[in-house]
Amino acid sequence: MKNFIKSLGIVSSVWIFLIDLLCVFFAGLLAMWLRSDFTGLQPALFVPTDYLVVPLVIVAIRILFFFVFKTYKTIVRYTNTKDVFRILFANLAGSATFVIINLISYAITEKFIVPHSVVVMEFFISMMAMVFYRLTFKMLYLETVNPAKNKRDIVIVGAGAAGLTTKRALDQDAQSKYNVLAFFDSDPAKIGKKIEDVEVLDYNLLGDYLSKHRINFMIIAIQNLPAGKKNEITEIGLQYGTKVLVVPPVVKWINGELSFKQIKKVKIEELLERGQIVLDTERIEKDLFGKTVLITGAAGSIGSEIVRQVMKYGYKRLILIDNAETPVFFLRNECYAANGLKDIDIEIVNIRDVAKMEEIIARERPSIIYHAAAYKHVPMMEENVGAAIKTNVEGTRRLADLAVKYGVQKFVMVSTDKAVNPTNVMGASKRIAEIYVQSLNFQQDTTRFITTRFGNVLGTNGSVIPIFRRQIAEGGPVTVTHPDITRYFMTIPEACQLVINAGAMGNGGEIFIFDMGKPIRIYDLAVKMIKLSGLTLGKDIQIAFTGLRPGEKLYEELLANKENTIETPNPKIMIAKVRTYQYEEVVKEIDDLIALKNGDPFAIVRKMKEIVPEYVSKNSQFANIETT
Repeated sequence: MKNFIKSLGIVSSVWIFLIDLLCVFFAGLLAMWLRSDFTGLQPALFVPTDYLVVPLVIVAIRILFFFVFKTYKTIVRYTNTKDVFRILFANLAGSATFVIINLISYAITEKFIVPHSVVVMEFFISMMAMVFYRLTFKMLYLETVNPAKNKRDIVIVGAGAAGLTTKRALDQDAQSKYNVLAFFDSDPAKIGKKIEDVEVLDYNLLGDYLSKHRINFMIIAIQNLPAGKKNEITEIGLQYGTKVLVVPPVVKWINGELSFKQIKKVKIEELLERGQIVLDTERIEKDLFGKTVLITGAAGSIGSEIVRQVMKYGYKRLILIDNAETPVFFLRNECYAANGLKDIDIEIVNIRDVAKMEEIIARERPSIIYHAAAYKHVPMMEENVGAAIKTNVEGTRRLADLAVKYGVQKFVMVSTDKAVNPTNVMGASKRIAEIYVQSLNFQQDTTRFITTRFGNVLGTNGSVIPIFRRQIAEGGPVTVTHPDITRYFMTIPEACQLVINAGAMGNGGEIFIFDMGKPIRIYDLAVKMIKLSGLTLGKDIQIAFTGLRPGEKLYEELLANKENTIETPNPKIMIAKVRTYQYEEVVKEIDDLIALKNGDPFAIVRKMKEIVPEYVSKNSQFANIETT
């Protein structure tokens, strides 16, 4: 029996077509009997031409419109409102044809081929029969394949269009093991009502409901929900051991329809996002339109997102520079998919290769350079001091000098909050690079040098979230350096949008800092990611404290102690008022530093501390170095 019911859910188009014809034939026959008060059932009064020919004429016309509207091309178990409307339009077209045929017949013979009363009754009977058997087969199939007792209970937050679409996506999926018990919404007009026989409850009762019922899953089905509200809903679910899923934005639905497989677990990045950024698109468009733009570190997490942002505007040509072959390969594929690499040149080059960089800049003559290439990992640079000097300091200096030499209009450098009161080699090297480009800005009138400074970016290569995610997938432990360590976080698109905006508004010499929001305790981040994975801390997985790494701070800073800021038209972007340096003095100091790049790391760090007096090493082998 079960196999028979399952077969109903996948009835072939031929069988659906034949069943529809039977529905129409008996609907026509029933309409004729109703018209004659069932006198046709009496053998003496049965007239074949009245009770058989008319239904067959109706069937003949219906066949035409079943083919036109393809009512038979459906899978019964997926029957939905679109299928019902397709049947409706096919039947309306057929009935309208009967009326036209009757009018023509009456004009010629003064007789109707199909009585109008039969046309009306047959239409409603056919509609009801065709829809009824489809829905019956669908319900039998769903209850047989996935009976309610074997399903896991689920609630949906959001009783709007997305919520309804979510329920239907669950109902229609053959593999779905979910049973929707309730919707939750804050709209008084919806509370207490039912949507497809599922009650809509007050959102304020969500926590109480979850505490009293064992709910396996909760789906957030509200489009454009602020991160703060999403975080609140997620916290309620996690508090009661309910796994939280989220419906993707409508633009990501396949062909405008939500698929069950698109409903995913909430990602920690979604909970850390902040309000929508309002960009000065007019200024950015004016800044980039018709320009040749060169981006270093273009295949990295930040650089590649800058590429995506720039591609939204009317650039003339894009020159993408990176030294990592595999990331460049993926960047090339992405750019090819976006516009077929039109007006895009991708080069595998190390920015320290001055001759090659000069050849590229001399050939392409970019108007704008976004400089994102750098060594960024704190522990690695503590162990490779010379590499930090060669890339972050010397590489930036040579590139900046080339920008001036070849008339680049604007040079936007991507820096880091670790350059503020640095406690490690990486942060100090970036601060020295900041000092150089800022002093060079005021030394000449050719190129405007602009620095952007921000904190940790979610999802970048080597950032904490991908590491935690991998550790959780492997069963732990999740490693946190210190229970109190905190960091500022931004999403990659948010950071790069602000870089583009700051670059467009910069006049030269500024160090722009971004509104990073509130610092987040890394331990809390780890705990939430574990809960989002459906695991229990201390039972399924552990957190291990490993101690601060070399050069690592407990708390990051966005401004040095003596700095303050100047507001800009964009509330998320500020200008740091920092100490300025004489160009000649900076050049001499950096020349001396670069001369040491292949030598003793301690000598290099000692010189770095002379250039950046606020650089105080922490948790590092260089902590005892003193400058005189």
